Amino acid sequence: MRLLKEVNYMEKIINVAVVAHVDAGKSTLVDALLNQSGAFRSNEEVKDCVMDSNDLERERGITIYSKNCAIRYKDYKINIVDTPGHADFSSEVERVIKTVDTVILLVDSAEGPMPQTRFVLKEALKYNLKPILFINKIDKKDARPEEVVNMTFDLFCELNASDEQLDFPIIYGTARDGIAKYSLDDDSTIIDPLLETIVKQCKPFEGNENDDLQLQISNLGYDDYIGRLGIGRINKGKIKNGEQVTLVKNDGSVENFRISKLYVTEGIKKIEKDVAYYGDIVTIAGCADISIGDTICKLGTVNPLEPIEIEKPTLSMNFVVNNGPFAGQSGKFLTSRHLKERLERELETNVGLEVEELEGSDGFKVSGRGELHLSILLENMRREGYELCVSKPEVLFKEIDGQKCEPYELVIVNTPNDYSSTIINSLQERKGLLQKLEQEENYTHLEFEVPTRGLIGYRSNFITETKGEGIMVRSFSSYKPYAGNIQNRKNGVLVSMETGKSLGYSLFNLQDRGQLIIGPATDVYIGMIVGINNRDNDLNVNPCKNKEMSNTRSKSSDEAIALVPPRTFSLEEALEFINDDEYVEITPAVIRLRKKILDPKDRFRTNR
Repeated sequence: MRLLKEVNYMEKIINVAVVAHVDAGKSTLVDALLNQSGAFRSNEEVKDCVMDSNDLERERGITIYSKNCAIRYKDYKINIVDTPGHADFSSEVERVIKTVDTVILLVDSAEGPMPQTRFVLKEALKYNLKPILFINKIDKKDARPEEVVNMTFDLFCELNASDEQLDFPIIYGTARDGIAKYSLDDDSTIIDPLLETIVKQCKPFEGNENDDLQLQISNLGYDDYIGRLGIGRINKGKIKNGEQVTLVKNDGSVENFRISKLYVTEGIKKIEKDVAYYGDIVTIAGCADISIGDTICKLGTVNPLEPIEIEKPTLSMNFVVNNGPFAGQSGKFLTSRHLKERLERELETNVGLEVEELEGSDGFKVSGRGELHLSILLENMRREGYELCVSKPEVLFKEIDGQKCEPYELVIVNTPNDYSSTIINSLQERKGLLQKLEQEENYTHLEFEVPTRGLIGYRSNFITETKGEGIMVRSFSSYKPYAGNIQNRKNGVLVSMETGKSLGYSLFNLQDRGQLIIGPATDVYIGMIVGINNRDNDLNVNPCKNKEMSNTRSKSSDEAIALVPPRTFSLEEALEFINDDEYVEITPAVIRLRKKILDPKDRFRTNR
């Protein structure tokens, strides 16, 4: 174990980003690098995936927000940025790539390159970085590392990598065990081969401390005590705590401010410093309206770097005030003012998000990079005590060369052979275009290009169609001409026509009409969705109806009521399920499905 040295600011600094498709092992690899570099005390208790500090990140086992840490190897300081793997958080990757000297591209030794692998590699190649390929999980039974290397090389070629980039170093290993090897035959049991490759591959950041300051903001943070934080790499010169600087904003405007706090990273901790030098990644405070892409320069100097381009959102939802009869029962923040303040605060750090006020409604149109991107925001708000209603996700159309276009996604499916024809039919019904079909023993590999509209609500269908044995991954592909009408949900719903508590007797009699989504003793109201109809129409039902009293006993009346367990929706599943005339009601205590128009008579007149 190497001990952490005191900081020497003139030391060699290398900035590295760890990029990959989801579940390839990025956060696990960062854990190994931190553990073996002496970033923690010997008696310190360290959790797995230590960089995933957000509650939702830990619960879901995914990285949502990019974060950086720092380790020391020999006489190098290596800043490491852990990035998300889900396509919905691609904006986190886009802005980080511009601030690093190289990337470690993780690829699963069994799965090979996946859709998001293509995206992150494309971004790295665009900025002329020379990636280090890390073939992870070589201990898996179905590992095929040499084949995966060839597949990755082909991907480099497809993305028009230069000759220099094609000559990428390859490391094999198992991130979980902290093992890296130069070859499959090596007997290495530590991570050092990867560290040696990093310092051999990358020249330390070069510069002169006497150059005029140039620091571009690539990430944002927020502190309850000191306010908005800007995070970025010092491109030139040095920056001092307390000095006056000039901020050049993306729109060309200029303002001066004083650095009130200056931090660098050591291990996973932020350390306050008096001065930081070129090459290092720093966190600064002192400017309330600093944004991604802004450049901090020497006082009186205007020398901005090129703006950081972020892909625009592809999906939107309406966040509106909860006007249901049970509003305010469990939430603390209920009004449009509360929603506005919370969304404005989210915009402080979530650069992939756009918010605009809805006309004639107590609500906001919130646009993001996908359903997961927006559902994470909603789940955080729910846990913070917010109540609101959310509409069905809608794709954002573009006009390109006078033609209406919509977002398409690359969909990769691995499914048992028995279900492949069902999947093909389902995706073709949703306007999907089959790009590739390969069969290997008992499994079929499918690649489709599908309009994002066609994929809304499909995940639950996919699980049913493959009996839970299929794997589906998605990533944004491009905008293409409008594909025409797509029918997503084929079933209607059972809608309560009474307010009260649901009763077992009534639910038992409704089971033949469809699949229930509530159980007995559930509070329901008029217009609330209580089940999924077997047919394609909506049906008004009474889940609160009790059995009529009678003096005559029958055999059937003495039999116990047997209820099928109701289907429960997660937040993502609920958002995928609803139709245009429905809302998901989100509260800290419960998630409900409801009609936008609650009264059945008003609903009939509107739809007539």
